Amino acid sequence: MTRDLLNEAYGAMRHNQRRTTLTMLGMAWGIATVVILLAFGSGFERAIGLIFSSWGVDVIGAFPGRTSLQSGGSKAGSEVRLKLADVDYIRSEVPMVKGVTPIFDRQNGATIQHDTRTYTNLFLTGVFPVYERIRGFEVATGRGLSEEDQFQRSRVAVIGDETKRRLFSGEAALGQSIRINGVSFEVVGVYRHKVQGGDNNDNSMVVIPFSTMGDLYDTRYITGIFMDYEGQDHQQLARVVRSVLAAHHNFRADDHRAVFIADFKQDFDEFRIVTVALKVLLAFIGALTLGIGGIGLMNIMLVSVQQRTREIGVEKALGANKAHILFQFLAEAMAITFAGGLAGIAIAYLISWGVGALPLMSAFGESSSAGDVHLHINVSSLMVSTAILCLVGIISGMVPAVRAAQLDPIESLRYE
Repeated sequence: MTRDLLNEAYGAMRHNQRRTTLTMLGMAWGIATVVILLAFGSGFERAIGLIFSSWGVDVIGAFPGRTSLQSGGSKAGSEVRLKLADVDYIRSEVPMVKGVTPIFDRQNGATIQHDTRTYTNLFLTGVFPVYERIRGFEVATGRGLSEEDQFQRSRVAVIGDETKRRLFSGEAALGQSIRINGVSFEVVGVYRHKVQGGDNNDNSMVVIPFSTMGDLYDTRYITGIFMDYEGQDHQQLARVVRSVLAAHHNFRADDHRAVFIADFKQDFDEFRIVTVALKVLLAFIGALTLGIGGIGLMNIMLVSVQQRTREIGVEKALGANKAHILFQFLAEAMAITFAGGLAGIAIAYLISWGVGALPLMSAFGESSSAGDVHLHINVSSLMVSTAILCLVGIISGMVPAVRAAQLDPIESLRYE
């Protein structure tokens, strides 16, 4: 029976080739729109995930602020200053922490030179060696900082690839000497490029041991603290870190302005909710577009029912029941739908291949296209698109099919 229905559907489609082709094109454009929109949503989610991961995975930062609540003898508005001792407090009193490092940076303050090139807008920071692991730095050439560098107050530096480009203009940087505030440092490594934007990002960094930073600046008060952790309860960790710092700096643990806790995992989770909502919205817009094609299919099938009324009457007179007539027209509608769907998916692949990527980070000065939105057609996008296509095809084909099945055979035979 199924084979007979398909043969009848194929014959009807061949009988009205122009009408069938135009209807297929409408369905193809609709499904192509759905696939492309879902591919954009997946590409956007991937790009945002890549950007967030460049800041480090499972990372929390603590930065000093001012109290907003009175605590003990201290009035609101008192400045909180973090010290190196706070790193030890966190390491010893917060068991979830894997590694912790102070950061002391100078942004647009340090003078960094190589030969005749001088820059004051590079990002100089002094850290413990564990900082590279916490923040997800990868060394492209050379090596990173070591515990020996920290212990011996070595005058060595690891630089970002943008710093290398600006200071060395394509020349080899390893083993070369740079001057920081007039003090000579040896370049021992270059970090791999990160997907970030702006002038003061990780690619424009000059990283030196925290102990050596003390030879250049007074590091009694630090810029902040970075740490990574074990487990999934990052919100609990943030509360514990704030409580530990509150106990040692005499401010209330519920005073969120005294110390700013940067929870990168929470920020990423919140943004991921936004990307999921965006994907749902794009799928809805695509479904509406495909629905327009479905309305066109329904109209064409209703016209087909009207034109074939006498034929339906003959079939019923020869013994065809309502179910046979219904599935005959439904099979024709689904055949048009799936043929248009296959063409639409092919069109979507061609468009994604032709477009390649849409600017995201490169629009903000990022030299690499890794952080752009690549139209990524994955299995889930195709499954969602196919589900929407089937739903539209069934709804669009069911109305004409039901009308055809309910035609009175006597009245149908009289139809002119």
